[in-house]
Amino acid sequence: MHHKTRSGFISIVGSTNAGKSTLMNALIGQKVAIVSRKAQTTRNRIRGVLTEADYQIVFIDTPGIHTPHNRLGEFMVNTAYAAARDVECVLFVADPIAGLRERDEAILARIRKGSPVIAAINKIDIASDEQLKACEERLAQEDWIDQTLRISAARGDGLDALKEALQRYLVEGPQYFPDDMVTDQPERVICAEMIREATLECLDEEVPHGIGVDIDKIEQRETGTMTDIWATIYCERESHKGIVIGKQGAMLKRIGSKARPPIEWMMDTRVNLQLWVKVRENWRDKTSDLRMFGYVDQN
Repeated sequence: MHHKTRSGFISIVGSTNAGKSTLMNALIGQKVAIVSRKAQTTRNRIRGVLTEADYQIVFIDTPGIHTPHNRLGEFMVNTAYAAARDVECVLFVADPIAGLRERDEAILARIRKGSPVIAAINKIDIASDEQLKACEERLAQEDWIDQTLRISAARGDGLDALKEALQRYLVEGPQYFPDDMVTDQPERVICAEMIREATLECLDEEVPHGIGVDIDKIEQRETGTMTDIWATIYCERESHKGIVIGKQGAMLKRIGSKARPPIEWMMDTRVNLQLWVKVRENWRDKTSDLRMFGYVDQN
């Protein structure tokens, strides 16, 4: 069942109108990218998952990269880029019609040190030869860009060559998501994973991997500045339950405060996290349980 697969994370960067969402949708073959209403709403999220027979690419979005005008703006951009550094490859999408402007220059300056970079010049179906040439010549000056391809996300031109180029950066490893999942399996699975990680970190080796997390409910309050999340941590034995809760609930509190910051970062709101602990023996052996924990596709 587990054939060798190659997988990896690739972040997509580029100016707002470069066509990143169109490209995402074209690569994955259906509409998945959330085209955000206001710039900078996308935190470091999963944009889409491309699964082929022998590889899987998880595309990560970086926040609408803006030229920072103050210290706080700069801090936000830097934090966003920290996440982009842990990827196998960065895909820079260029808009030859607008040309490479100040914003693109700022992005190029930031991605030159770090993961390998591939550039895709988009909109070849509507750009003029002069525009394409100017864009290509500008990118050719950056000798650290591994490869520059011409594509049309809208028409689908050059996408096979692009997939082929991206594949070279993948590493042998797990398939992170089910075959038929294309987008960020709403934030639930990522939230669950963050809580599970926090649990494992807080518990050291006491309760090893017999821990599953299910998100019961995520609700954003009317104000939009606070999200309530109810989650259940499942463990395999009654004795583990006591360890996870801790003396007078101290351990569970610790787990909650460790999991909250990354979830708040992802949700871009404050988070009120309510955690429960339940015993469910051998949950890892039951498909229905695995489905519940998001390890199997949920339709």
